[in-house]
Amino acid sequence: MSTTTPAAATPSVRPLTTREADGLIEAAARAAESLGVRGSVTVLDAGGHLLGFRRDAAVLISGETSTRKAYTALQLDTPTADLVDLVRPEGLLHTVPTALDRPLLFLAGGVPLHRDGRLIGALGFGGGSPDQDHRIAAEAIAESGVA
Repeated sequence: MSTTTPAAATPSVRPLTTREADGLIEAAARAAESLGVRGSVTVLDAGGHLLGFRRDAAVLISGETSTRKAYTALQLDTPTADLVDLVRPEGLLHTVPTALDRPLLFLAGGVPLHRDGRLIGALGFGGGSPDQDHRIAAEAIAESGVA
C-alpha cells in the first residue's frame, strides 16, 4: 500500500470557445467603428491556435500585427501596452525581440484573456494607433464579458 498522498487536482477552467471568439471579434469591430478605425482582430486560444480573425477593409499588415500582438500577449501573459518600455534599449527585456525566433510584437493592442484567474487565450487588434488598438482590444473584452 502506498504511503504517498495524491497531489491536489488542478481545477479545470472552461476553454475559450469559437462562439466567444466570434463575440470578441464583433465587439472589437463595434469599438473600432466607434473610433473610425479600420483594422484586424485576432483571437487565439491558450495554446496559441487561431480561434477567429477578421480584417475590415484595413491595410494588409494589420492582419499580421493583430496576430503577433495576440501571440505576444498570450506568451507573456501581459497586455502588450505594458511591454513597450521593457524592450527599449535600456529596458529589462530589450533583447527578447531578437533573441527568439517567434512572431512577437511589442506594440499596444494585444491583451491576454483570463477565466477564473487562468490564461485562456488572447485578443490582438491592429490598424489604428497603438493607443487606439489597445483601447479597442480592452473595450472588446469588457463588452464581451469573456474575461
